[in-house]
Amino acid sequence: MTIPHMNHAVSKNTKNKVSNAVGSTQDQNVIWTGPDAVIGNDEPLHKKPKMSQLNSLTETNAADKHVHTQVALGQVAAMELRPSNDTGPVAASAASIASLSNDVLRPEVPQGPIMIGKNESNGIFYGPSFTKRQSLNARMFLKYYGAHKFLDTYLPEEVNSLYIYYLIKLLGFEVKDQALIGTIKTMVQIASPEHLQDFENITSVTNMEDPLAKKQTVRLIKDLQRAINKVLCTRLRLSNFFTIDHFIQKLHTAKNVLVLTGAGVSTSLGIPDFRSSEGFYSKIRHLGLDDPQDVFNYNIFMHDPSVFYNIANMVLPPENLYSPLHSFIKMLQTKGKLLRNYTQNIDNLESYAGISTDKLVQCHGSFATATCVTCHWNLPGERIFNKIRNLELPLCPYCYKKRRGYFPDGYGSTSNANKVDGVALQDSAPTRPPYILNSYGVLKPDITFFGEALPNKFHKSIREDILKCDLLICIGTSLKVAPVSEIVNMVPAHVPQVLINRDPVKHAEFDLSLLGYCDDIAAMVAQKCDWAIPHKKWNELKNKKFECQEKDRGVYVITSDEHPRTL
Repeated sequence: MTIPHMNHAVSKNTKNKVSNAVGSTQDQNVIWTGPDAVIGNDEPLHKKPKMSQLNSLTETNAADKHVHTQVALGQVAAMELRPSNDTGPVAASAASIASLSNDVLRPEVPQGPIMIGKNESNGIFYGPSFTKRQSLNARMFLKYYGAHKFLDTYLPEEVNSLYIYYLIKLLGFEVKDQALIGTIKTMVQIASPEHLQDFENITSVTNMEDPLAKKQTVRLIKDLQRAINKVLCTRLRLSNFFTIDHFIQKLHTAKNVLVLTGAGVSTSLGIPDFRSSEGFYSKIRHLGLDDPQDVFNYNIFMHDPSVFYNIANMVLPPENLYSPLHSFIKMLQTKGKLLRNYTQNIDNLESYAGISTDKLVQCHGSFATATCVTCHWNLPGERIFNKIRNLELPLCPYCYKKRRGYFPDGYGSTSNANKVDGVALQDSAPTRPPYILNSYGVLKPDITFFGEALPNKFHKSIREDILKCDLLICIGTSLKVAPVSEIVNMVPAHVPQVLINRDPVKHAEFDLSLLGYCDDIAAMVAQKCDWAIPHKKWNELKNKKFECQEKDRGVYVITSDEHPRTL
C-alpha cells in the first residue's frame, strides 16, 4: 500500500520505545484477552509511545486535549495475545492464528503510515480513501504481526482522533454512532493521498490539532478495539486460491479432505432444508409455536413429546436413497482423500451412500437409532418409523406397563389430535407423581435436540482433524448452528476453504464459493477431475454441460440447462 509521508519523519527511537513497552508479538499461537500492564508516568504524555495505556485518559483536562488521543491508543495496542487451553470458538481462532507463519499469508508492508491533511486556508481536513485490496492487506498485516506492530506501522508518531476513525475504515469497518459520523463528515473531505500533494496549503495533521471531543475519541477507541478483535478472530481469504482450477488442483493433491455437510445435500431427494423460505421451519409456523425450533427443544420434548411427533413424519428420511453429492463424498473416501465427513443432517443418508462409520461424524445425531428416555433401551431407528408415519408415540415395551399405570386414560397428557395404540390421549391420572413426565417410556430418535450435548465423537474427532486437514469443503449449509458452524474458524488459516451451496454464506470467509445445485456442482467438479461418481445418475451427469459465471473474485455461479439461475 502506497501512502505518501507528506514530509513527516518517523522517529526510530520512538519505534524502539513502542516495541519495548508492549513486548514481542512473535508468538502467534495466542488469543486476545485484554490490556496488559500500564506504562509509567515518568515520561511526558506527548512523548509516550502510541502504545501507552488508556488509564490517563480520564484525568485529561481541556488543556491537555491535544494529547489524550495518543494516550488512549495504548489500550488498543496493549491487547495482549495469550495462549489458551480452551477448546471453544475463541480458542479455535488461536489455531487459525497459529498457522499464519505460512508464506502464503504474509502481507505487504506499507510504504508509510496513513496520513490526514488540513487546508490551513479554510480549515478543512482531507482524509485518505482505501481500496479493497488495501483493506485486505491491512487485515492480513494485523493478523500476521499483531496489534502492536499494526498500530506502529499504520499510524504516524503523532496522531489525533481522526486517525483512529480512518484506521477503523482501513480495516473495512464503519463507526455505528451516526451522530459522530455526521460530525466527522462536516469537517473532513475525502481525497486520495496523491491528490493532497497538489494543494500548497495542505499540511499533515498532528495530535496538536484534535477536532473531536474527548468522549467522541473514547467512542472511537472502543470501536477500534472491536474492529481489531473482529479481525483477529476472523479468517482471511487466501491470496493464491480463488478459482475453480485452484480447487481442482488441490483435490488431486489433497490427502485429508474435511467435508462439512448440511441439509442442502439432501434437498434433491425431496427432503426439505430447515431455514430457507421453503424449508421445514417455514412449513410448521401454523402450529403456533413461539419459535419453530421448539419442535427440537429437549425440555419441551420431555414434558410433551407430541410437539415433536406431530411433525416428525415431515423430516423422516427415505430409506436406502442418497444423492450424487453423497456419492461424491463416497468417491473421496474410495480415493483415500476423505479425512472425515461432519454432517449436520439427521437423515442418515451418508451411511446409505457407503460412507464408513469411522469417516462419518453425525454432529446432530440421526434417525439411525432410537432410545427410551426412561430406561435407555436402544433399538434401530427403522423400528419406530411406522409409528412416526401414523403420528403415534413410539413406546418402550419394557416401560409400557408402568407407563400405563401412570397414564390409565391414554398413557399421557398430549394433544387429542394424537393417539397411542388407537386410544385418544386424555389428561394424566391425578395420582401420577410430579416427577413422572409425559415422556415416560417414550422412544426418542437419537437426534441431538437443542439443549442436548453433541455426541462425544464430535469433540474427540474435531480436535485431531483440524490439525490434519489440508482442504475444507462446506456443502449445503448456512452455517447458522454452533458449534459446528465454528469449524470454519478452527482449521489452520493456510488451509483452503471451499463453499458449495445454493446461496452465499456472508458471515464466513471462503476462498472459493461455488453457488448452485449441489449435485450439479459435484458433477462438474468430478468432470474436471476426470473422476467417476459412484451413483446411478452418473451416466447422465458425466455428459451434462455446465456454465460457470464469475460474479466476484472467488465467487462463481454454476448453472445448467436444467437449472438456469442468476444472482
